[in-house]
Amino acid sequence: MIRFIFKRLYYGFLVLLGVITVVFFLFNVLPGDPARMVLGQRADEASIKSINKDLGRDKPLHIQFFMYVNDLSPFSIHESLDKDHYLFLDQAKYKHTVLFPVSASKVIVAKLPYLRRSYQSKRMVTDIIFETLPETAILAFVSMLFATIIGVLIGVFSALKKDSFFDNSSLVFAVLGMSAPSFFMGLIIAWIFGHLLSDYTGLNMVGSLYKMDDYGDGEYLELKNLVLPALTLGIQPLAIIIQLTRSSLLDVLSQDYIRTARAKGLSFYKVVFKHALKNALNPVVTAVSGFFASLMAGAVFVEWIFGWQGIGKEVVTALEKYDFPVVMGTVLVIAFIFVIINIIVDIIYGLLDPRIRVR
Repeated sequence: MIRFIFKRLYYGFLVLLGVITVVFFLFNVLPGDPARMVLGQRADEASIKSINKDLGRDKPLHIQFFMYVNDLSPFSIHESLDKDHYLFLDQAKYKHTVLFPVSASKVIVAKLPYLRRSYQSKRMVTDIIFETLPETAILAFVSMLFATIIGVLIGVFSALKKDSFFDNSSLVFAVLGMSAPSFFMGLIIAWIFGHLLSDYTGLNMVGSLYKMDDYGDGEYLELKNLVLPALTLGIQPLAIIIQLTRSSLLDVLSQDYIRTARAKGLSFYKVVFKHALKNALNPVVTAVSGFFASLMAGAVFVEWIFGWQGIGKEVVTALEKYDFPVVMGTVLVIAFIFVIINIIVDIIYGLLDPRIRVR
């Protein structure tokens, strides 16, 4: 089992390294000079050279890449300026702990990954992400919870009522749900429930989780603003979970051990909910785990439509302003979350089914 876990961690590390490589080279070939973005109208040749030197853009591309990886790594090597106090060149950027020297001029430090600074606001990208990520995580969690509960219930009853009107209707809904893009569904849902029927629903077209008090006394929770974006974001996973639950349960119900349980006199619903459903939910668990991470990435358009102050809206704003460090940092954080969730799911599967460990 230990070997299996390390194998999954190794694969996860390779995926992250691949994402870092693609993200770095992709955004470094895009047009635009970061120094001019930082300086704005105050840009002059001397200032541009100074900013580019500070960003490391005066060095060859492969050196810039290794500097970027060094910034992201929790353990990195730096040139020491003071051998007695271990001051190093980049200490202003990092909250760090010096581990040990590796030579007279270099030290190994432990630190949080450094995602650099926004070109526009000059703020740390990590601060921007930590401010917006919780709202996106809440939106993704509520969407996934809604999709899982409703999807499993509809899928079970569709399987039990196979070829009925309810079953056929749920399949039509599932196909439409998988086909319709989130940004299109978001516009329709916002217009119908947040505008046309707002007097009845009490919902707003736009709004985030927190709302500023009219008297300036601070922020307060506005949970009703969560309803429409969560519904929009949850439609696609809901459709897939319905189909997965239905097809998986129908397959399990045709197995020999289910017929044996029925022959022993167990009630139909006891056989379904105690024996069949437990085994039928394996593919659903896989889908839920994968969708939660992808929902955080897919929330970009939904957050923009509903004015939800999450990481997706921050990415759109950063792209409009060519604020590449924010976009790059966000992509890496979402990729990290995706990899971690998949590793955890693989390990859980390995614990539940020993056959998986030999793959």
